[in-house]
Amino acid sequence: MPEPLIRPETPADGAAIAQVLRQAFPGPQEAALVEQLRRRPDFRPALSLVAEVAGTVVGYVLLTPIAIEPVAGPPTLSLALAPVAVQPAWQRQGIGARLVEAGLVAGGAAGFGSVILLGHPDYYPRFGFGPASRWGIRAPFAVPDAAFMARELQPGALAAAAGTVRYPAEFAAV
Repeated sequence: MPEPLIRPETPADGAAIAQVLRQAFPGPQEAALVEQLRRRPDFRPALSLVAEVAGTVVGYVLLTPIAIEPVAGPPTLSLALAPVAVQPAWQRQGIGARLVEAGLVAGGAAGFGSVILLGHPDYYPRFGFGPASRWGIRAPFAVPDAAFMARELQPGALAAAAGTVRYPAEFAAV
């Protein structure tokens, strides 16, 4: 397999990203979510990455700013990693892992201290994720503890972050 180029999305990538998302997920919700998140004022193209092979977009990852709301005090800013998608024909070749790794690097470079995700507990620990409950962080909805994960990008970034994650309203539609 040729080495995929991982790069920030450009405006010309929109249709290709939507196609990857429609092929990787059972319904149109993920593609609609990404389109809505792009319209947010806090959308950062440097945190919206594509995997390209021979000029074709075959994978995608998005990191979106979120807040962890404590019982008292100011919120802790973080990132939500979602969605991660690879076209079915390109799955199981390491492209998803490369996207996640590049997304974590981009998130740290953008100054964020942590990443939160809802994902498979057998897949994401290889990237340093563990149960968010380790830091007293809760999801705003019912979810198995092992599937709601966090990772610090900066040491100690979640030390005082106990609270409930507040996702942008656009996530409620999925």
